[in-house]
Amino acid sequence: MSATLSTIVQPAVSVRSGASLQILSTSWKRIARYLIRRAAAAALHELDDRILQDMGIARSEIEAAVHGLITSSARVSA
Repeated sequence: MSATLSTIVQPAVSVRSGASLQILSTSWKRIARYLIRRAAAAALHELDDRILQDMGIARSEIEAAVHGLITSSARVSA
């Protein structure tokens, strides 16, 4: 009977730790994406308007470009 009890209890403990690990992993990924976007926006803000124009974005579009809301195909059709 003790073997059956340990089999029932063990998966429940691993599921909880797995869920905690997944929450931690998801949180870390969101923080990393945020920091990467901030670094990209800061780098783009340091460029002058001529270089931004060569890249196909206006200074007012930097935030949208960093978030992926402006793509090269959208710029060509616009």
